[in-house]
Amino acid sequence: MKQYLAELWWFGLKQAWACLFGGLLLFLIVTSHLFWPEGAVLARYDFLFLSALVIQVLMLALRLESVDEAKVIFIFHLVGTLMELFKTSVGSWNYPEENFFRIYGVPLFSGFMYASVGSYFARVWRIFDFRFTHYPPVWATFTIAIAIYANFFTHHYMADLRWLLFGSVVLLYGRARVYFTPNGHRRNMPVLLALFLGAFFIWIAENLATFGQIWLYPNQHDGWQLVPLSKFGSWFLLMIISGVLVTIVQRPKPE
Repeated sequence: MKQYLAELWWFGLKQAWACLFGGLLLFLIVTSHLFWPEGAVLARYDFLFLSALVIQVLMLALRLESVDEAKVIFIFHLVGTLMELFKTSVGSWNYPEENFFRIYGVPLFSGFMYASVGSYFARVWRIFDFRFTHYPPVWATFTIAIAIYANFFTHHYMADLRWLLFGSVVLLYGRARVYFTPNGHRRNMPVLLALFLGAFFIWIAENLATFGQIWLYPNQHDGWQLVPLSKFGSWFLLMIISGVLVTIVQRPKPE
């Protein structure tokens, strides 16, 4: 029991360390919502954008992220910003505060929220020394990732293929297991379970972010409400895209 508790402690500690970028950003989101002075010269969104830039530079300077990982995180930023531009234009959510660093109503710091997921994925992969069994072919993972990303846009104009995508993900990753090292001993779990847990904690972080009024869904304008559980499914699918993008620099290795 003592060994398992020690492993659980190290597992949680390493997970928190892997979440460094996202954790710091979420901390700034909540504290700035609670304590940002009214009428400040610098807009809160701009403060978050500049803070995210500083955090990213420091993580590179302190070698907490590699240059290759930073490149992938930059791709996350672009992919996320494009999605934000589209989703806000169709009214899926909006950013209620004004600021300077924005494009068509989308604050530039919003891309860093997607980048924080990429940062976590890249760091946790390296920190836990991920290895896999029955990992799907790379071409198949990229195909499903492209289909998932496209559906985030096309479901506004045609049939939502979400359930077909869920089924495809289960078929593709159903046998895959990820092996990792919390504290000297190799452990493993199904890849689908790992993705499910990751999506769940991102959904919790999203609730904290909307509480901090960083962005608001239509049902939250009259007062904060829990983010619908349907968004959990969206985050699960986004985890697939995240994992595939990270394989650009972290090739899946067999156990």
